[in-house]
Amino acid sequence: MNVGGILNEKGRTVETASPEATLQDIASVLGTKKIGALIILSSSGKIAGILSERDIVRAVAEGGAAALSKPASDFMTQKVVTCSESDTVNQLMESMTQGRFRHLPVVQSGKLSGIISIGDVVKHRIAEAEFEAEEMKRYIASV
Repeated sequence: MNVGGILNEKGRTVETASPEATLQDIASVLGTKKIGALIILSSSGKIAGILSERDIVRAVAEGGAAALSKPASDFMTQKVVTCSESDTVNQLMESMTQGRFRHLPVVQSGKLSGIISIGDVVKHRIAEAEFEAEEMKRYIASV
């Protein structure tokens, strides 16, 4: 299965914020929605960055509670690695492992079309392994 197939199963909704949103605002959305990262969009709708729970923890560790009133643009990752809907799960795993991140925005035709988390990848791999095990059992039973 590729990224497009995963998005078709899980949905394409992506939580976003502006670069001016405070870390407190973003932390509130992450907590309410039970997600690990938000895509930061510029006023033109382009990906300006990504901000994760880890980024917020680092900001508070370095700047204390005062960091929560600062804008996302001060802490977001600006060089965002993305993937496309045609990418495979193996490509995602390699990219996430090499980059040491857990969220990949999906860009199709220059537009944000979804987001894939490490949880989505693991869920897919488990389902794939279970399917393969069942097929092996059926094959062995038929021999």
